[in-house]
This record gives sequence, C-alpha cells and structure tokens, in this order.
Amino acid sequence: MSNHPIDDKELWNGLTHEQKNHALYLREKELLDLFLAHGAITRAQHDKSLHDLTEKMGEHAAAQPQG
Repeated sequence: MSNHPIDDKELWNGLTHEQKNHALYLREKELLDLFLAHGAITRAQHDKSLHDLTEKMGEHAAAQPQG
C-alpha cells in the first residue's frame, strides 16, 4: 500500500472532515484494486463495490474504472 494520511497521526489530525473522508475513500479504493489484481474478487464485484463506495462517500467524479 502507498503512504496515506491515515497512516500519519499528526497529518491525519490536521485534516478536515472532508479530507479525512476522501483519504478513507482512496484507501478503500486501493484495497479493491489490490483484491482485483490478485484475483480475490471478480471485475463485476470490484465494479459494484467501487460504485457502492463512491455513492456512499459522495466521490462521484473521483471513481474511474480500471482498464
């Protein structure tokens, strides 16, 4: 996994609520991408989960399908 603000307590504490939500979204998206890359989930499962995550967290423009 890459370095996320969630891993740095001092940085995390300085973020706004919106920034924290966005960081959490990116972390969850990265996990979904990792699961897909390792064959732990299907493309359909990945896309559905990413869609649901995107809708729930209000990240409509941020989600791009992996090609």
